[in-house]
Amino acid sequence: MNAMGFAWRSLVRQPARASLGVLGVAAVGALLFDMLLLSQGLVISMRGLLERTGFDLRVTATDALPGQGPLIPDAITRADAIAHLPSVRSAIALRFANAVVQKEGRRGQYTSFQGVAGTNTHPWTMLRGRDIANGPEIVINENTSRRTQLQPGDRVVVRASCSDNKQALPPMTFTVSGVAEFPFDTPNGATVATSIDMLAAACGGNELDAADVIMVASRENASTDAAAVDVAQLLPELNVLSNAEAVSRFERGGFTYFRQISTVLTTVTLSFAVLLITVLLTVSVNQRLGEIAALRALGFSRWRVVADVLCESVLIVGGGGLLSLPLGALLAAGLDRILKRIPGIPAEVHFFVFEPSALRVHLLLLVATAIIAALYPIRIVARLPIAATLRDEVIG
Repeated sequence: MNAMGFAWRSLVRQPARASLGVLGVAAVGALLFDMLLLSQGLVISMRGLLERTGFDLRVTATDALPGQGPLIPDAITRADAIAHLPSVRSAIALRFANAVVQKEGRRGQYTSFQGVAGTNTHPWTMLRGRDIANGPEIVINENTSRRTQLQPGDRVVVRASCSDNKQALPPMTFTVSGVAEFPFDTPNGATVATSIDMLAAACGGNELDAADVIMVASRENASTDAAAVDVAQLLPELNVLSNAEAVSRFERGGFTYFRQISTVLTTVTLSFAVLLITVLLTVSVNQRLGEIAALRALGFSRWRVVADVLCESVLIVGGGGLLSLPLGALLAAGLDRILKRIPGIPAEVHFFVFEPSALRVHLLLLVATAIIAALYPIRIVARLPIAATLRDEVIG
């Protein structure tokens, strides 16, 4: 019988110990798998979200994030100039504000207010109704529609809050043209959008033709870097940021916290797994010292009994590792729902994202765990004194 078959029989003879080992590895393996997904999940998810918007460059007045720095003057004119670059497919100007929308006879709803201008491409996806056209029209997201009971065709009063939250601005009446999905909406966020001219009008006519950011989409036959160079040469006074640079900035900032948590928990999890398997194998070996000595006396080589112990470790870790994958997927789904309750996290961003490299690292770590956990019990059987052990078994 080969070493793997012999190890299997040893485990079957002690089902309680084998089950404990497999379940223990499955539990720690699931946590290990989730920590590997967490280490890069938020970065991968944010990168995918930025790419799905269809825009790969962001132009701002300073290095600050959109909505946190000064406005870009003459934004519509500049967006039109950018759109005519040979490496650029489209460009739009976006301005952000806050607003309270109120349907007649109902309570007002605090919302994020967006204004857009430029090409016909808008950074949202229509769900029902139609997109905004000329005039005082807005699109709203599902949360706003549900909370205010607004539907396409309804009229609503909008009280904007722009550069100064204490500034009292006159209300404006808008018509809801449709309900849309906004890519960076939070799960409970309320958002409305209109043209940048109508937003400026709602802001009291201040800072006309100004925007927080100009979003640029490069042509398919031109690289993002080429488009960035062209935009920077056209508007050297503005800051140009690609999706990759934006993700890198996020990664150096808040995302580092989750990577540190992942590293710490991965180390603790692996240590616990090694300790658990080492204890189980050591107990098993100590209970079978007489049997192992008898096998050695019958002609089993030292390397054969060492292989038996290593195969036991591999079977326990392998069985637990297989169970850890579906268990880890379920645990990741639950943890993701909890973490997405953090304020400001877009609904489309996920903390746990599967990627093949995480599965490969998970496999390598489990293999290393099986080998390291077997080192001490291997040392016991490799140095086992055959004659003395048999004598002790007979006397005992």
